[in-house]
Amino acid sequence: MVFNSVSLRTRIFIAMIFLVVISSVLIAAITIIQYNEQAREYHEKRLERKETAIKSAITYELFRNKGIQPDTITASTLLSQKINEIADIHNLDVHIYSLTGDLLGSPIHVKDGDIQKKLNNKIVRKIAFDPNHRVLIYEEDNKAKHYLSAYSYIKNMNSKPVAIVGVPYLQDNTLQDYELREFLTRLMLVYLLILFLAILTAYFLSKYITKTMEYVSEKLKSTSLGTKNEKIILKNTNDSIYALVNSYNNMIDQLEESALSLAESERKQAWQEMAKQVAHEIKNPLTPMRLTIQSFERNFDPKDPDIRNKVAEFSEILIQQIDTMSTIASAFSSFAQMPSLNKEHLNIVHEVKLALDLFQESFIHFYPEKKSIYAYLDKIQLNRIITNLMTNAIQAVRNQAEPNISVHILETENDITISVSDNGEGIAASDTAKIFEPKFTTKNSGMGLGLAMVKKIVEANNGSITVNSAISEGATFSVLFPKN
Repeated sequence: MVFNSVSLRTRIFIAMIFLVVISSVLIAAITIIQYNEQAREYHEKRLERKETAIKSAITYELFRNKGIQPDTITASTLLSQKINEIADIHNLDVHIYSLTGDLLGSPIHVKDGDIQKKLNNKIVRKIAFDPNHRVLIYEEDNKAKHYLSAYSYIKNMNSKPVAIVGVPYLQDNTLQDYELREFLTRLMLVYLLILFLAILTAYFLSKYITKTMEYVSEKLKSTSLGTKNEKIILKNTNDSIYALVNSYNNMIDQLEESALSLAESERKQAWQEMAKQVAHEIKNPLTPMRLTIQSFERNFDPKDPDIRNKVAEFSEILIQQIDTMSTIASAFSSFAQMPSLNKEHLNIVHEVKLALDLFQESFIHFYPEKKSIYAYLDKIQLNRIITNLMTNAIQAVRNQAEPNISVHILETENDITISVSDNGEGIAASDTAKIFEPKFTTKNSGMGLGLAMVKKIVEANNGSITVNSAISEGATFSVLFPKN
């Protein structure tokens, strides 16, 4: 509902105005009903008084000669000369009917079209069965004038009905209607003034009522876990608002405790993640170093004429990996910051070849576009990128009958692209978007930090890394570096 989306202040304002308007309408309606009831009661009482006087005059004329007990016919004869006089005295028409409803007499000024020649049988029966032998009927003549007519018996000295007298009373409400209009006009002016005052009162009262709640609401909106939150201090407030404020202040205390606890937890988690990341990065060069040393030991021949060159190459590989681990250890001591960039003008083909020589697998194939491709990069970080990508590729093809890993280096005018492709199980489309997130891994073991670290190193060197893969179709990781 629209009303539910309205602010509390507006609801209070509308409710107060609605109550004033409804009360005004109800009072006006009750006033009109009361006026109508009073007018009806006034006319009925006045007609009753007139009817009583008329019947007293008729009774006097009928029974002033006590020797005569008139019946219906004699009553009509006796009254034929007096009806006009009685009607003029009381300023009302007087009609005499027989007990069966036939008209016996009426004032001479009444036209034939303005009077019933015979009473309705229902009226005659109602008079007969009414305990007081009197009925009131609301009637309308041919000129659309409304009458309140009283019909009752005229009785003789023996209380025997001899005729029916009908007294039509014209209900003239002109004066009452005028007074009602005047009263309603004054009442409307008073209510307009009251409505104006009610609007002002409702506005300021609703503003006063909701002022504290709006203040509390603003405080709640600005409350957050990572900032210093102030408590609400209010004076002279009601119990409901005080309970709300007290709950908010208690929440602030609990929030501060939670923030301290969370900060401590985050610090511990950061150290744990850093320790895992460093362990992962150190483990990557250790394995190929171990394999290189074992291979050198097996193939060592003191009589080999090229032994010095092989020892020199072997030493260069080990020193490079030791430098990598030393850099990681130094970075860890500097609270998990990445090693600072130390860009050099490198032969990328030569550096990638040195990194690949750490791996002795026969299914690794290297395809540089040229023998020499130069760019400004950090040698140690480039080595870490290749080592991580190759380690992942070797793990991806370990269950393949004919494993194959190919490394390509392509050069454009401004960029260099290094791609590592394997024919492993591939990566699902739903996982490719998350493959570079920390701690995400599709392996049964590992901590999911290798590719996240690769992405971070690549972006630190103003490069980008993408993956193209599908289930059962292998994967290709492409690293793009600018030359400068």
